[in-house]
Amino acid sequence: MLIADERHRLELRPVGYQFPAAVGDHFDDNWLVVAGAVTTPEGSWSFTDPCLLVAEARSIGPWLRTFCGSDPVAPPAVLDFLEPLLAFRRDDAGTLGVRLSHESMPPWCAGDERWGEYEFAVDTTAERLRRAAEEWELALRSFPPR
Repeated sequence: MLIADERHRLELRPVGYQFPAAVGDHFDDNWLVVAGAVTTPEGSWSFTDPCLLVAEARSIGPWLRTFCGSDPVAPPAVLDFLEPLLAFRRDDAGTLGVRLSHESMPPWCAGDERWGEYEFAVDTTAERLRRAAEEWELALRSFPPR
């Protein structure tokens, strides 16, 4: 999934379950490892971490589509997850905010800064977000809930 504008780029893709063999534990069986690549005016970096449960990952596509005006129900302004590595925010102007923390922080953040948050906003279009939602959902087909 790619979300980008002229200055910012966030690419996310699920790469596998944290634990390849299911053992019958709802949480452990459903942690997804996500690879992320980020570019901002300050620099570029990547991360790979088990940061989303399958159900959380499946909520991203529908949430992104709410920017497209096709959902009559107002979405929550913030989409965050059990692990705080990634969160999304929307505002009334249609800007998508991205919040990264902990293992997804930029490499130049050291020490106590790693426990903070790094945020940036992406000015994008409804069509680009619709494509990002479709790409994300297609990638998730390989990772059903276990």
